[in-house]
Amino acid sequence: MKKRTLAGAALLAMTASLAACSAEGGNSSEKLTVGIIGISSDAAIQTAIDEGYFAEEGLEVETTVVANPPAGIAAAQSGQLDVAYTPSIPLLNALSQDVKLTVIAAADGYAEGAVDSMEPDSVDDTGLYIQPDSGISRARDLAGKKIAVPARKAQIEVTVADMVEKDGGDPASINWMVLDPASSLQSLQQGRVEAAGLVAPFTNNAKSEGMELLGSPGVEFFEDGAVGLWVAGAEQVSGDAESMAAFQRAIYKANAYANENLEEMKAKAAEITGIDLETIKSGADSYWPAEVDIADLQRVDAKLAKLGYLEQEVGLDESLIFESQ
Repeated sequence: MKKRTLAGAALLAMTASLAACSAEGGNSSEKLTVGIIGISSDAAIQTAIDEGYFAEEGLEVETTVVANPPAGIAAAQSGQLDVAYTPSIPLLNALSQDVKLTVIAAADGYAEGAVDSMEPDSVDDTGLYIQPDSGISRARDLAGKKIAVPARKAQIEVTVADMVEKDGGDPASINWMVLDPASSLQSLQQGRVEAAGLVAPFTNNAKSEGMELLGSPGVEFFEDGAVGLWVAGAEQVSGDAESMAAFQRAIYKANAYANENLEEMKAKAAEITGIDLETIKSGADSYWPAEVDIADLQRVDAKLAKLGYLEQEVGLDESLIFESQ
């Protein structure tokens, strides 16, 4: 995998290199720098590189790991990155602050019917865990309780709050505790929190250590469709629509390949994340959508406003999603 750290000097060097190639009439491939966050679903973009799908489109794609989705969004909006990965919640937070972005393609999500799965933890890599003898039997019982999450007002908190609200509880009464995943699990075991919102592979650790799954908040919140997205700054898209169209075609070809070759994707995910392959195999399967439906994002927009994470709905229409001509 081609990775690098995002740095101004490296970007200047790349710009100089591009200019030199143009002047000398050398390599005519368009270079795109894409921000990823090093998760399992990155197996699809790595496939697009490995299988030559980008090369077929006249693109040379270089990936760089960014600290988190908001950092990727900022870099895409400023032009430091050509394309960046973000889930829909950080995207909507950015749009609510009038950051100009365009959705290029789906990066990951849930297959049709996933929300009705008899085993939601087989499709959802997030989980809300409690102690088996806690006396908590449903989401509304968490009102007024301490719940560990990896960050405030981010995906785990939002999706757990939605679970509680839908079950008749008051998410505003929850005492959210920001802890890293390992500390969250330890605090749950020791009774310092009543519940912990975890992401794989820590969901596997919780199960192996006897904790009880209360719910799968991700799939319950997002339902079917795209969750992770490839986005670009609006100016980048208007200035280089041809490259964005090429990127979109290559990604969707890779997404289709990934869905048909899950075992290969799990091996790539283990390499990308540094997580043991057996742990990857025991977790939820990734899924890569073939498109972004605006309804997927409108649904999240409405829920964020209802839960109070947005002052009001952003208001989305089809113009947010890139369409190649």
